[in-house]
Amino acid sequence: MSEPGCGSSERIRVMTVDDHEIFRGGIAFALDAYEDLELVGGAHSGEEALRLCEEVRPDVILMDMRMPGLDGPSATRA
Repeated sequence: MSEPGCGSSERIRVMTVDDHEIFRGGIAFALDAYEDLELVGGAHSGEEALRLCEEVRPDVILMDMRMPGLDGPSATRA
């Protein structure tokens, strides 16, 4: 895979995980400014993140560290 922004047509697939919908929306808005990034999903919990990750297969996950239930570090390990 070539480096983003260097003539590459591949986009980096990004998923967000945060229990605050407004924060996920802000990240989605910010990511939209970059042609080489594609938001492929957003989860509100660690449990949902595990399910969604299998479905959308992101390259990068922006994960909240503290969430009710399965927190970010635990979801990342899983």
